[in-house]
Amino acid sequence: MKKIVGLLISLLFFHELHAQSNLSNRSTFYGTIGTTSANLREFNNLLEDKGLSSLRKGYSNYTIGYMARFNDFILGLEVIQSTSPRADFDDYQIGYRTSRAMLNVGFSFTEEGRFQLIHYMAIGTGSLNFQMINPEEPSTFNQFMTDPRQGFILRDGDIHRGSLNLTGFLTEFGFHLAYDFPIPGRNEALELIAKFGYSFSPFEDSWKLNGMSFSSTQSGAFLRVGAGISIPDHNYFYKDADIGVHFLGSMNFTSPTNLNEKLAENGLNTFGGRPNNWGLKVLGYNKDWLYGVDLYNLGMSGQANEQYNHTLNSVRLYANLGKKFFEFKNIEMGVLGGLGYGNLRYTLINPSKPDFPTLFENPNFDGRLTGRGLMVKPEVYLGYGLPLALGKFFKLFAAVHAGYEQPIGAYRLGDLGMSSYMSNPYVQFSIGIRP
Repeated sequence: MKKIVGLLISLLFFHELHAQSNLSNRSTFYGTIGTTSANLREFNNLLEDKGLSSLRKGYSNYTIGYMARFNDFILGLEVIQSTSPRADFDDYQIGYRTSRAMLNVGFSFTEEGRFQLIHYMAIGTGSLNFQMINPEEPSTFNQFMTDPRQGFILRDGDIHRGSLNLTGFLTEFGFHLAYDFPIPGRNEALELIAKFGYSFSPFEDSWKLNGMSFSSTQSGAFLRVGAGISIPDHNYFYKDADIGVHFLGSMNFTSPTNLNEKLAENGLNTFGGRPNNWGLKVLGYNKDWLYGVDLYNLGMSGQANEQYNHTLNSVRLYANLGKKFFEFKNIEMGVLGGLGYGNLRYTLINPSKPDFPTLFENPNFDGRLTGRGLMVKPEVYLGYGLPLALGKFFKLFAAVHAGYEQPIGAYRLGDLGMSSYMSNPYVQFSIGIRP
């Protein structure tokens, strides 16, 4: 009996050692492009009833994603921007855009290695912008103020007011295929990716606007392909390279002074406060080198007058490269430089619009002005990593970032220069995980 007990104890001991030796993790940052099938039946029926051509089926997807693998368990996060084909009708252009933030969980069918086959499910939230508007914007801001009605803009989950205004409940299930190509002299690998599956909104009429359903803008079978940077696990307990994902909240110390002066001159209410908002930071490191991407959205909103609401929105997307110059135990400091893209959009919206088809026959209610260009920024950060799981499976990483954004270009709304608004110091607070 003692021999049997001793044998069982020995087997359990060696099994535990074997299990620990097989512990594996992997972090991946990637981008994909693709297409999703969709058919706006109700709106297309409206067009057909008037003898007009239907909107083309499907919409394009642009995705920034992060995935962490712990043994065979998958946890990921994706931000998806989708854009429909444009359709011309008289002086108007019809189209829609959707944004989604999705949390992915899944299971790998393959062992850790160059090839991965993963099944995942996702839940998330999103926004919808459907518009029929004149693509020719007024050449001056005063001309826009004289008559801002260029068409109609319908929004649900209005991220132009801020990232936290995403709405709805969205789901997705699919398969993720990936293959690694080692990069000589680097811990990272170049990963080619293909994803396919089905997106849908599970609740009926959850994307209904002005009496018409737009649920198809969030649904359909998809195929996406892309590439990313992946760090396979070669030395679990002593890794000096990894990629982490972080949520960030920003305080941008700027105000749209030029725009506010023009609004006051035209009898509209001005924007107050700072455009504080939320975003996503993916930060990778290899020894002391840092790289990654920032994506965040700065939104301001308010009531312009008794007839209109207005929003001022700017999306920033940066590619970052930097250096970690100090590390002691769980504390680290570093510097980053970013080169990116920014846009700026001012919108006047009349919330009192009729339902379809009356809205289609008389679409002039809303208007907008846009600007875009390149951005640069330097940034310093101070971070602290706290191990949370047995064996330091991953760290909770919190950091404070300070920097300065500088636009390259005038960022004009009509003839109104807004570069002073885009140029600003900022402080960001981030929290996330590092495998």
